[in-house]
Amino acid sequence: MSEPGDGRVAVYIDFDNIVISRYDQVHGRGSFMRDRQKSGTQPKPAFVAKLAEARVDLGAVIDFASSFGTLVLTRAYADWSAAVNAEYRGQLVGRAVDLVQLFPAAAYAKNGADIRLAVDAVEDLFRLPELTHVVIVAGDSDYIPLAQRIKRLGRYVIGIGVAGSTARSLAAACDEFVSYDDLPGIARDEAAETDAALAETADEETVTAPEAAPAAAAAGGTSRSRGRGARSAATSGDEEEAAAAEEPAEPAKRPTRKRKATTPDPEVDEDETAEDPQVVATRLLARAMQLGHEKDDSEWLHSSTVKGQMKRMDPSFSEKALGYRSFSDFIKSRNDLVELDDSSTAQVLRLAPARSRRVRHSGRASDTVSAQ
Repeated sequence: MSEPGDGRVAVYIDFDNIVISRYDQVHGRGSFMRDRQKSGTQPKPAFVAKLAEARVDLGAVIDFASSFGTLVLTRAYADWSAAVNAEYRGQLVGRAVDLVQLFPAAAYAKNGADIRLAVDAVEDLFRLPELTHVVIVAGDSDYIPLAQRIKRLGRYVIGIGVAGSTARSLAAACDEFVSYDDLPGIARDEAAETDAALAETADEETVTAPEAAPAAAAAGGTSRSRGRGARSAATSGDEEEAAAAEEPAEPAKRPTRKRKATTPDPEVDEDETAEDPQVVATRLLARAMQLGHEKDDSEWLHSSTVKGQMKRMDPSFSEKALGYRSFSDFIKSRNDLVELDDSSTAQVLRLAPARSRRVRHSGRASDTVSAQ
């Protein structure tokens, strides 16, 4: 049996299984089928909102699989014409995942990926003898015979499933089994989204509070002006009353123009930050370091190993394209996140002790470093 290391990896994703399991984990057992039947052929807004709450980060799954070696092939099995699955297609195609189309025999038929996935996996093992690791992303007990056959053929089997929807016997049939919630980056990314939502709420309150005072002042000015207008109308006639009635129109427009000028700026900044390659590279480094520390018992990691993992996760990564002469310079620019020890010939690095816990749970460290 092959051991985990730098090998050649095949990944098979029972997409419906992992999405439905995650949905039931978040909203309760059996919720997906009930909500889908109520929603009908076209998903209703309430169903779509609940799907978004239980969204699966397939990037984290693929990144974890790449820690075992080079990804030779990655396949995801589902009915990709279904509206529920359509929003994931871009994410998967962007990671070079082969989307295998399955046409269900009935509207709510049992997931039909089991046999197709198993047949493809066994065929690939004989067709590609250089495969060393096989990752099965599913929790169905139907995959137990497949996991056992792969082990008998001398490959290392890794299973990934959602807690609460995974058969214990499947976990026992694998050489290694990891819960989706325990994948590096899952808890960190969700916490980062929560922090971002709280930050947006705080920004809205900050913008709204100062605007409330001018609005109240304008309202007060309006009432006072109306009082003056009424008195002048009683003494000076209809012409002065009409002029007094027109006076409040100008103060009421000023807060509206000010709000239009100040509101779009934070949105533009957020879009630019999200697309900043420096931010993307920092997050990539954080996840690669996290994967390395979880796979290796040693405190320090070789820089070449970390860079290799980053290249497997994102082949387009290049420190020179980011403006750094070497990978060492790239690491030194993020010294709040990573410590580099280049005192010896072999450069080694580790997550900074002060940042290690925050990277695992909050994801705020990468944002802090990238802002420099």
